[in-house]
Amino acid sequence: MACFTACVAEAIVAYGVKKVVASSKNTKVNSFAPKLQKLINLLLSGSFLLLIEHVWHGEIVPFYPFFTAAKDPESTRVMINEILTIGVSMDIAVTVIWFVAYILVPKFKKQGAIA
Repeated sequence: MACFTACVAEAIVAYGVKKVVASSKNTKVNSFAPKLQKLINLLLSGSFLLLIEHVWHGEIVPFYPFFTAAKDPESTRVMINEILTIGVSMDIAVTVIWFVAYILVPKFKKQGAIA
């Protein structure tokens, strides 16, 4: 229903962090900004695909309240529960995959642990 909104929220927070990191005078910290941009791209592209899927299945409509689950309180409760369970789980999974791919693997390659 609205699980993709959790990824959008994390992408917004990551964008704010990226702006702070990019403005840092410390070059080591400053070099972290492109890696954060890759996380933002992963989160937003996944959210966009989920948005299309939800529109396709009629869960999102172009008129108020936009989410069909927001029409009555019981459905809204289910939607919030989905955001907090499925959406946060997706956030954690994407962030862990990003961390492994862009933080751990380069570090291990530098140490010679990975060919």
